[in-house]
Amino acid sequence: MFLECHHFLTLLLVLSATGGASGGGDDGRQFTYNGFVGANLTLDGGTTVTPNGLLMLTNGSLQMKGQAFHPSPLSLRAEANGTGTVRSFSTTFVFAIFGQYANLSSHGLAFFATASREVLSTALPGQFLGLLNVTNGGGNRSDDIFAVELDTLLNSDFRDIDSNHVGFDVNSLISLQSASAGYYDDGTGRFQNLSLISRKAMQVWVDYDGMATQIIVSMAPMGMARPKKPLLQTTVNLSGVLQSTAYVGFSSATGVMSTRHFVLGWSFALDGPAPALDISELPALPRAWPKPRSKVLQIVLPIASATLLVAVGIGIYLFVRRRLKYSELREDWEDAFGPHRFSYKELYHATKGFSDKNLLGKGGFGSVYKGKLRKPRSIEIAVKRVSHESRQGMKEFIAEVSSIGRLRHRNLVPLLGYCRRKGELLLVYDHMPNGSLDKYLYDRSARTLDWRQRLHIIRGVAAGLLYLHEDWEQVVIHRDVKASNVLLDSEMNGRLGDFGLARLYDHGANTQTTHVVGTMGYLAPELGHTGKATTSTDVFAFGAFLLEMTCGRRPIEQHESESTIVLVDWVTEQWRKGTIIHAVDTRSPNGFSLDKVTLVLKLALLCSHPLPTARPTMRQVMKYLDGDMLLPELSPAYLSFTMLERMFNGEFNQNMLASSTSIGAISDLSGGR
Repeated sequence: MFLECHHFLTLLLVLSATGGASGGGDDGRQFTYNGFVGANLTLDGGTTVTPNGLLMLTNGSLQMKGQAFHPSPLSLRAEANGTGTVRSFSTTFVFAIFGQYANLSSHGLAFFATASREVLSTALPGQFLGLLNVTNGGGNRSDDIFAVELDTLLNSDFRDIDSNHVGFDVNSLISLQSASAGYYDDGTGRFQNLSLISRKAMQVWVDYDGMATQIIVSMAPMGMARPKKPLLQTTVNLSGVLQSTAYVGFSSATGVMSTRHFVLGWSFALDGPAPALDISELPALPRAWPKPRSKVLQIVLPIASATLLVAVGIGIYLFVRRRLKYSELREDWEDAFGPHRFSYKELYHATKGFSDKNLLGKGGFGSVYKGKLRKPRSIEIAVKRVSHESRQGMKEFIAEVSSIGRLRHRNLVPLLGYCRRKGELLLVYDHMPNGSLDKYLYDRSARTLDWRQRLHIIRGVAAGLLYLHEDWEQVVIHRDVKASNVLLDSEMNGRLGDFGLARLYDHGANTQTTHVVGTMGYLAPELGHTGKATTSTDVFAFGAFLLEMTCGRRPIEQHESESTIVLVDWVTEQWRKGTIIHAVDTRSPNGFSLDKVTLVLKLALLCSHPLPTARPTMRQVMKYLDGDMLLPELSPAYLSFTMLERMFNGEFNQNMLASSTSIGAISDLSGGR
């Protein structure tokens, strides 16, 4: 009986020494928490302890502060009456910061020691890390607070060195000393950077020597031994900062970006080294942002039997996994566009899970994948994945997508429909087996187009634009005409595609677009003033496209000498010199027709005129190309782009043209400036 009692008392002593489930003990001089389940801590703000024992200082809400500290103040003075120097102390903790994005976060966290909880109660979130506020953030000697900050934003007001640093703070968020986050490798001595917002656990060691008034900070990835060379080391006398007792703990804050701050384990000791943390006992970090849990499951599962629990659990897992895999974003107003809506499931299977093997290319507006639909008939498609972050204008955009989906012309890439997921829009086109035109113009490994093929493609794109501008039930402005948006079908017919920027309006109405989009080199000059895309701005881009096709060069080229060559200016100069034929792409096999090439180059310059009223319509362009109308007799001086500069300087007037010239009458253009 005596032995049983003895064993029972021994068990109680062991449990009190280890702190039970949290793995922590507190004797007034030191404590350890290997996880925080049942931990005796004071929590404030948005701080909570997760079911698996993570101390979560902030939960992702915006403009939130969170604090957690030892519930009773610790005696930090060497003398019993509260006088003398501040005692030596040591602490180590493991933390992780989960930002909303992989390379961008809200604010960081800090370990602190303060004589008064009143300072913490008036602290603000955001840049103040839940430690100080606007009044004392820049410094106040009466605040009596010391902190080691792990900051993830660059704030010039606090003289931060970068957006990923560790610093000592005393009564201010202007650090006494700071360094970029990282550690020195024991073997090589080289500095290794650590990203505080990497969502990876890292360990920090803080030691204060009361006799030497010296503080040392080191850090390393979790599981690595403490580096021999510290990250920060400086002399600071905390006797003038901390009183006879002080609260110790952690503080963090968020701003306008969602961030979660975690502490996995913590130990602290006075007059000696902090106890080592048991890394194997620390709680696991979440893999990603938590998904909302079903309220029904929270009620039903606890009362189910073990057998039913397993069966239901497996069933729910398979069901949810399948739903999430093929989940879509669908709203009632989309019912009107039903025929143009694809299910994500059929697009997923058509592209073999959007595998890299099916990737056709990447652009500024998303990635394009090749796919094959099985129903209702077997057709090859191209699926463009475009990210969208808000619902603003989405209804109007989908309406235009559906309208554009009704376009049918042999020189347009058919837009078959769309699909929506959270944060993602998928546009479905007919697949063009020969890819985009720019590959044949600029890729030296691809075969070169001869002049007959180029002229055929030019006529096709012109016919497609004429259909968009005049022959369909509404006016469609493409807004991004260029070689990379012209695709070639199996018979090498040019088809204008990528209607992601297109806008529609009724014939006779004025476009309301005021947001300038497109590609440099193809943007008409008036867009910078009016912001309104018109059929004339499409004609300007078509002129740049004609020069691309004929010269085999991009509209704007940056050379190694850092000089910029504008293709339309260069061709105009060649014409002025009488050597316009030198502008033709010499790689074109089988030669070319001098008359046809000259016609296309001059037509390109006319389409690229800085005055929108001086450009032809696409119907006139087709007549020029087909020989049904003669190109006006033009001089290089008339098409000189220095006219644009004079327009901007207020020097331009109609007298700069020949007296018989009308700005709006293309057929009468014959004079120069």
